[in-house]
Amino acid sequence: MENYMDNNNVEIGGEIIEEPEFSHEIYDEKFYKFSIKTKRLSEYEDILPVIISERLVNLNDIKVGTIVKIFGQFRSFNLQTETRNKLVLSIFVKDIEFTDDESILTTNDANFIGYICKEPVYRKTPLGREIADVLVAINRTYRKSDYIPCILWGRNAKYCETLKVGDLVKLNGRIQSRSYEKKLENGEVLKKTAYEVSVSKFASADKYDE
Repeated sequence: MENYMDNNNVEIGGEIIEEPEFSHEIYDEKFYKFSIKTKRLSEYEDILPVIISERLVNLNDIKVGTIVKIFGQFRSFNLQTETRNKLVLSIFVKDIEFTDDESILTTNDANFIGYICKEPVYRKTPLGREIADVLVAINRTYRKSDYIPCILWGRNAKYCETLKVGDLVKLNGRIQSRSYEKKLENGEVLKKTAYEVSVSKFASADKYDE
């Protein structure tokens, strides 16, 4: 677990759907945010947030309709509001390729090694399908960690019942977006988007079969 570059790796193909907008600045390095649209095999489209450094790319190349392949990490940070802390997730770009190849629009591969940081929540749908929600903490440099919400199905979900907080796990899946509505106290309905990793392969790190 000492090589932090190996415990959080994401490769995603997508179409840029908005122009870059300034996000934040660290040590005179400016970062910009935009969104990409990526497809599942079912043709459902996920809209995912991206953060990129001005030093990595000519921002004029980030154009709506352009197809890109992104290599990076799935990161989180806590946004403090007046009422609560909000977990904000985004794809942090390490490298980016521009292409005309539409076949990469379904590329969405996320690999993580991290620690279970909340008790897994196992449940069944009304139709009997097994689901588990897991929050995984992934170590980063400078004593930081990324907290990644994951959803597991079937046998993987059932396996979560054997895990406890602090267990080291390794997983593979795809990053997905999910729209939902939240009703406010004044009766107004707010449309929101959640991001999570839909896990296809999951095990204790020492038992993971490459």
